[in-house]
Amino acid sequence: MTILDLKDVKAALKPRQRLLGLDLGSKTIGIAMSDTILSVASPVETIKRTKFTKDANRLFELIDEHDVGGLILGMPYNMDGTEGPRCQSTRDFAINFKNLRDMPIGIWDERLSTSAVERMLVNDVDMTRRRRGEVIDKLAATYILQGALDALGYQAG
Repeated sequence: MTILDLKDVKAALKPRQRLLGLDLGSKTIGIAMSDTILSVASPVETIKRTKFTKDANRLFELIDEHDVGGLILGMPYNMDGTEGPRCQSTRDFAINFKNLRDMPIGIWDERLSTSAVERMLVNDVDMTRRRRGEVIDKLAATYILQGALDALGYQAG
């Protein structure tokens, strides 16, 4: 199976390896990275989607540079918990990625992640619309990855 349970992703990691969190949009990919003890997620960058291979190559650069051992993909379930076309697109991304590099991939429910981050940027930070557009995807990826890391921390206890 291409997509693993979170605890299986964690079990597949070598000591001190990081996780990369991805918010897969149709036009961009927001990227976040964990620390080496899998407790804190930090925003990295947003890449504009082009061709899958080019996008994957940028991810490979980050993976190799930072000793990343697995991916957490935001799964865009519908509000009622069902899967729509965007979920299949995320699964296709996972399959295509694993065809290029075999590494553990887990998913995390991303419902409302972008709107939660946007609400924070508007209400707490008072950021302009233009600036929000520049950071929203990588912050949504951070929100997704932090949720998964928090769940892994609870599982470990």
